[in-house]
Amino acid sequence: MSVSAYIADAIEEKSKQQDLRVLLDQMLEETGGPMTAAERHETERLIGIKKPRRVTRQPTRKKR
Repeated sequence: MSVSAYIADAIEEKSKQQDLRVLLDQMLEETGGPMTAAERHETERLIGIKKPRRVTRQPTRKKR
């Protein structure tokens, strides 16, 4: 693949991504904006997504 073809493909991909971003922004605007933390938590609960539990590490003892 030539450099110019690579650049042309990259520009086309960037354009597609920009179009998608504009579409998503419009959809968010129409639905009231991004989900709140409470809405996200409730959605995750309803569809069964569990967040990984945080593992607390015990402090290590200094060797003497």
